[in-house]
Amino acid sequence: SALYVLPPGFVESSCHSRIFWMKLNKLLLQGKFFQLEINDPYAGPVPLDEKLASRCGYVLSEDVWGNPVFRASVLGCHVANKADELFSLTVNIKVSSFSSMRAAVTYTYPMYCSYSSWASREIVCEENYMEVSVRTDVPAVSNDYTVAWMSALPETQNVAYQLWQLMFVSPSGRKTITVSDAAKLGYSFNNTLSRVYLRAPYHTNESDVSVVSGVNMNMVTSTSMYRQRWLLLLIDTTVSCPVGGISFTDTTLTWTVPSVIPTLVVQESTFLSKTILMGVDGQAIVHPEEKNYLLEHNETHIRITVPIGAKGGKLKSSISGGVYGVIYSIDLFLEHTWTDADWQTTKYTVIKSITTPFMPQIPTVTNNTLPEERLFNVAFGHFLPDVSLVAIAIGNVPFTPREAKRHGFKIYETPFSNRTKGFVLEVSFDDPYVLKEYVNRNETKYTLLVNYSMSVGPEMTPYYHSAEVECVIADIELPEAVGYCDEENLYLVIPTFGLHQYWNLYLGSKPLNRHVALTNGYLAATNSTHLILQIPLFAAGVVYEEVSFQKIKARFDVALRKVRTMETLQMFSVRCNFNSSAFIICHPDGTIMISAQMKTIPAIDMSKTKLRDSSCKPREYNEEHAFFKFHVTTCGTSVRFEGDHIIYENEISYEKETLPGQSIPTITRDPDYRLTVLCYYQAKETLVLGPFVSDPSTSPPFGSGTMVPRSNIAVYRRIRQALNVVSRVSKDESFTEFYEPNVAIIKRPVEPVFLEVELKDESPDAELYLENCWVTGSLDFNSTPRWNITVDG
Repeated sequence: SALYVLPPGFVESSCHSRIFWMKLNKLLLQGKFFQLEINDPYAGPVPLDEKLASRCGYVLSEDVWGNPVFRASVLGCHVANKADELFSLTVNIKVSSFSSMRAAVTYTYPMYCSYSSWASREIVCEENYMEVSVRTDVPAVSNDYTVAWMSALPETQNVAYQLWQLMFVSPSGRKTITVSDAAKLGYSFNNTLSRVYLRAPYHTNESDVSVVSGVNMNMVTSTSMYRQRWLLLLIDTTVSCPVGGISFTDTTLTWTVPSVIPTLVVQESTFLSKTILMGVDGQAIVHPEEKNYLLEHNETHIRITVPIGAKGGKLKSSISGGVYGVIYSIDLFLEHTWTDADWQTTKYTVIKSITTPFMPQIPTVTNNTLPEERLFNVAFGHFLPDVSLVAIAIGNVPFTPREAKRHGFKIYETPFSNRTKGFVLEVSFDDPYVLKEYVNRNETKYTLLVNYSMSVGPEMTPYYHSAEVECVIADIELPEAVGYCDEENLYLVIPTFGLHQYWNLYLGSKPLNRHVALTNGYLAATNSTHLILQIPLFAAGVVYEEVSFQKIKARFDVALRKVRTMETLQMFSVRCNFNSSAFIICHPDGTIMISAQMKTIPAIDMSKTKLRDSSCKPREYNEEHAFFKFHVTTCGTSVRFEGDHIIYENEISYEKETLPGQSIPTITRDPDYRLTVLCYYQAKETLVLGPFVSDPSTSPPFGSGTMVPRSNIAVYRRIRQALNVVSRVSKDESFTEFYEPNVAIIKRPVEPVFLEVELKDESPDAELYLENCWVTGSLDFNSTPRWNITVDG
């Protein structure tokens, strides 16, 4: 690979707290692979890997923005050291378009650091290693001997001349090894002009975890030993770093570090905290409160509290189990300087990258719909800037944002105050993909069904969310009908707007469709705006409010009902008065009204017409017409069943005037004329007790009637003959005991009557056929009222 000049803005570096900091711009690495090499002044480039990093004091990670970050201790393996004051390190940055790193471009980047204010002891707690360095000209061993120091003394007899050795003390025992053997275990030990340092990975076999003031600490207790003929040097290289102390709430993260660490401060009574400094992303924060950070400390703890989403950190969108949420990350460091009797000054630096757990943040759908503009306005949020809208489905029809705009939808982003954003969708009520439902009397419920497809985070994880937005507005005008009549018909003119879409027309309980109209004899015509119904006066469905001699007050009702709920919204009625010379009306309550026109030659006296019961005379009459009004249970009316109809029958006849003669037949001048009256009712309908009901839409229908004149030409006349017929009423079904004649018999309405009729005639040709049988209230069998028992056999 060749050497190239660094692109502008690709690398930035600094030196803080005796640590090299180097950051690469991720924008210049998009779609590429990179690798770091450490330039050894003597051996040349050394590839950086995890083992080398933890042993030699290097860290390769990313900051919260995704930029690669490289940190190195000034006491690192390949750092050039000049008098423990000037330090330099050169790295090679290799960039390739291939993961195999072939055809890589190599950029050489030297870094320099000046650091002379060394404390007697300095401890660095990095992400992947712990490092302690001490001055070699420290005072003599304290008189306050610890167990570790006491245990080291017998070992000094075995220390080789002019050779450093390390002794580790852990719960598993004591171990003394050479520096080269320690390197095989991942440790790094060396000395400079004025210092000795030990670097150790976390959680080695020689380490121990203890809890200090509620915080887990990883600790390596070690003594570095060096012996010459005239000198024995024992240096305490114990190091202890926090591996816990992180806690979270819904709004904050807290990092806690012990103020006093017993393994590092032997004589706690002499401990004195000097300075506490916090930093973010490698930069010291002099006034944390200005950035809403909280730095607290007392005798036992140092605590840093950061609001979730605070500047200096980064919020990142994430998806977990199909749920949208955020993760907050921040790179903190803490620098604590203290003094004590043994070590004079200790500088304790901890670098910590903290990431919160996944925090669900279910997006909300805000309905900002403007009914007066007939426009849905729906805001969907809140989202971080790393979320984008990929597609949207309206009523299960998918659209890309571009297709949606082309269709007429309006989609745009809107910022919110907390550095989040939302997506606003505007859709017209009249769009074909909006669901419309007619509700209440004059309102429409508009429903917008939306399915959002989002791309979340740098990983572009898909996320889906559905929403349903409704708006009900009074935007429907109920139709008004117009009615009028001519001599023979009633008319209704009804607007066709909304017909079959919102409501239907009903005749009673049946929908008024084309089939019903044709069956009932209506004529229906439509134009672009209205339905015109022509209803003949005597067609089915007409209500007769008042009927008198040659006059009828008729009404026709149509109910306007909702399509879905069948709720009656309005009744359309037309009411008119008619003059009619001949008609028969069969009222729902069983009343029959007849205007009969009898055209005979010669003319007859209409006042002498009657029904089967001769006491039933016309209510009104003139020379050619007679008006009868009676109930189906009176006037000799008979009843029979045919198919699904009940038929009530009576007859209008004329009482003839006869001339006396000497023999049969009787002489008369009057014509023999009879008019049979029939009323047909549906068998499933029930006759109501009164002529009117409260709800005309549910009232039983009128029956249909006919009048059939009968001529005397084809009438077979029977000659009445007296027969010896006896009838008796039995007390029970055995017909063994009978009631006495002319005795009142009292029966409840539901009790059966056992009747026997006997023909006492000796003629062998005589047979008894019971044709009509009825009960009257007197001995006159033609009297009224009359109750039929059998009719026509």
